[in-house]
Amino acid sequence: MLKILGIDPGSRVTGFGLIECDANRIRYLDSGVIRLNEGDLPERLLRIYEGISAVIDQHRPTIAAIEKVFVSINPQSALKIGHARGSAICACAANKLTVSEYAAREIKQSVTGIGSADKDQVKYMVQMLLQLEDIQTRDESDALAVAITHYQRIPMLDSIQDSHHRISPSEFVPPVTS
Repeated sequence: MLKILGIDPGSRVTGFGLIECDANRIRYLDSGVIRLNEGDLPERLLRIYEGISAVIDQHRPTIAAIEKVFVSINPQSALKIGHARGSAICACAANKLTVSEYAAREIKQSVTGIGSADKDQVKYMVQMLLQLEDIQTRDESDALAVAITHYQRIPMLDSIQDSHHRISPSEFVPPVTS
């Protein structure tokens, strides 16, 4: 069974969600948030690193996936979220996890079928897909949505990887034209 850790990075709240899956189904394992309300940025980043590391130690996921930074109106917020992402990615790398990254629009499209879905729609669909009565926070549902997106992309990623193993660029011979 594959265990996927999904991460929704934030400079004040970082969500995490874990699912277990095989070729035919997904199952909810755990989710939560790392609250970072107090302290300066370096202290908050350390808490993200330690919090994600603790989740990894407890659940031993196989792989991780994280949401990419979306730059909107406030570049300062995007920078802080980028720092939070970096801290979470470092925790994964320190624990030898491969990390895949997905854009918010791709995650929404994957889970709801609509790339512009709002957070409530994402939360509702995550609850339906994982057969959960409720998810406490949107940060948790967003993190679970990241994990679900990665699960849905695995067959595509495997086929791309397999195709690269079947024919390498040096083995490709273009057709002869006259």
